[in-house]
Amino acid sequence: MRWSRLSFAAFAAALAIQPAAAVAAETVPVPQPRPDTTTPDTSAPDKNAPATGAPNTSIPNTSAPNSSGPNIGAPNTGAAHADKPIETPLPQPATLQPPSADTINPDRFGAKLPDAAYGAFQRGLYKTAYNLAMVRANNGDPAAQTLVAEILSRGLGVPLNAAEAAKWYGLAAEQGVPEAQFQYALMLLDGRYVKKDDKEAYALMQAAAEAGNRLAQFNFAQLLVQQDPGAAGIAKAAVYYERAASTGLADAEYAMAQIYANGAGGKPRDDAKARTLLAQAARQNYDTAQLDLAAWMIEGRGGDRDLKSGFAWMRRAAEGGNVAAQNRLAKLYMGGIGTDPDLILAGAWYIVARRAGLIDPQMDDFLQGLDDGQTKQALQKANRLP
Repeated sequence: MRWSRLSFAAFAAALAIQPAAAVAAETVPVPQPRPDTTTPDTSAPDKNAPATGAPNTSIPNTSAPNSSGPNIGAPNTGAAHADKPIETPLPQPATLQPPSADTINPDRFGAKLPDAAYGAFQRGLYKTAYNLAMVRANNGDPAAQTLVAEILSRGLGVPLNAAEAAKWYGLAAEQGVPEAQFQYALMLLDGRYVKKDDKEAYALMQAAAEAGNRLAQFNFAQLLVQQDPGAAGIAKAAVYYERAASTGLADAEYAMAQIYANGAGGKPRDDAKARTLLAQAARQNYDTAQLDLAAWMIEGRGGDRDLKSGFAWMRRAAEGGNVAAQNRLAKLYMGGIGTDPDLILAGAWYIVARRAGLIDPQMDDFLQGLDDGQTKQALQKANRLP
């Protein structure tokens, strides 16, 4: 199940993190969503050899460009655009990708242990789980109805059937299962498999958020900002962003980092706290948090200046596919910031970013200044980079 993204141009303007100087002040593409079940990596990257885990990109960026501000969608390969300071956009809705079967707890769907259907589901016996759950679902058991919906929505052991899943999510939502309320609210917002109903979706999302569903908390905050992009709306949303962030949801941690960085939502400006939140999200492979954290470390914002760690985080974001980070990494190599100068790698990383549609006049000039041998080496390295 995917929820169509919401557009928050007004909130982006209200919460624009001030551009960092020099290498930090560049275009930042909207990050891709992160998996809901990622276990946070509590270790910072090695300063000389950061981890290179790629972010989950299973949900494409479908948000429309902001007609009154910077394009916050994916890079446009058909038109040039400058890599220059822009307003940082609101993070995209939290990942809706379901967790792996072996991490699902029956409590998530309102069931109590032990449960034969959930036991089969945990072991990967999806058809058995479906058959066991269907008997109880038809008798009105809300936990079983939610499990049936989950299996159908993901096509586990049975043909994927989103419309049928919507029916079962709806029935379970009526009986107050938070997970079902959240999933059905998404379907009501989407309007593909059930009749679109924003009012009902709002009510169900709020109910699920109040019940403690962290994805619902994040997305309800998004709805509040959409409803009122002004200071009052942001203040209301901050309550739910903060609740979701306290559970370790990377999207919410990044949202709260923006709020503290700008002193918005009733929160005082606190760069140190914002930097801590950026680090927490970065450790979960949230690429835009990695990029921002790198820039803050290089600039010395919110804490000590740490060029090597900043370089390590920038490389991690670049290797994960963040186009702006690839361009910034090229500049770090070019200037020898946090690493030894390397004109070949600088050229290679800029070539990778340029192929993705990012055009930086400064780096174009740099690339043209390389001799034929250096250009050839840069192209060869670019072809081997992620």
